[in-house]
Amino acid sequence: MTLPVTPSFRLDGRRAVVTGAGRGIGLASAAALAEAGAHVMLVARSLDEVAAVAADIVAAGGQAEAARLDVSELAAVAAFFAQRPAFDVLVNNAGTNRPKPMTEVSEADYDAVIDLNVKAAFFVAQAAARRMIETGLAGSLIHIGSQMGHVGGVNRSLYCASKWALEGMSKAFALDLAAHRIRSNTIAPTFIETPLTRPFFADAAFAASVLAKIKLGRIGQVTDIMGAVLFLASDAAALMTGSSVVVDGGWTAD
Repeated sequence: MTLPVTPSFRLDGRRAVVTGAGRGIGLASAAALAEAGAHVMLVARSLDEVAAVAADIVAAGGQAEAARLDVSELAAVAAFFAQRPAFDVLVNNAGTNRPKPMTEVSEADYDAVIDLNVKAAFFVAQAAARRMIETGLAGSLIHIGSQMGHVGGVNRSLYCASKWALEGMSKAFALDLAAHRIRSNTIAPTFIETPLTRPFFADAAFAASVLAKIKLGRIGQVTDIMGAVLFLASDAAALMTGSSVVVDGGWTAD
């Protein structure tokens, strides 16, 4: 008998773009894609950060370049994608959080979180998808969501609102883009140790409350997300769209 062959996780000859790629999950996503053979474009508001990461990827034998892009500047986003060849993979990662009780959320807080986590993410995906469609390229949109897009959380009403929105957007993107062979999925991590989250864990009570909910008993690391990014970018996920890969150590299973 002829045995089936596992679809390749390799990304040789493909182009990927990662937003918010200078640190944390964005940096790890770029490294994972480059290790699998993709040419990776790293973008962030700070060129110095992403340029340094791109240089490290190249030094390790990968293909990478960097560009400054503030994804909240929608005209710049449109121009960035329109002026380049289509990307096969988008990791829609740039985001922020302002944790506080819902009674203390200000309009400025609301605008900062929703504008970046929802509005900017929407129009980055739109610009990437338009170029894919123009060139007839099948592609993969990967949106970095959160377990907080599946459950609620104390002092996380604003963040939850943004990440639940991202889940709904991705499902609708999947339906709109399926005819073009463009897939849209989310990755929903638990608390991952990054420069953004590390200060929170200095609070022993907060750290203990988090570990009590992560059934595997540890804070997530960026390496825990790299496999999910590679999977969704590759042919191994060719039939997967409108879904969410929940990488939460069992948080949402309870």
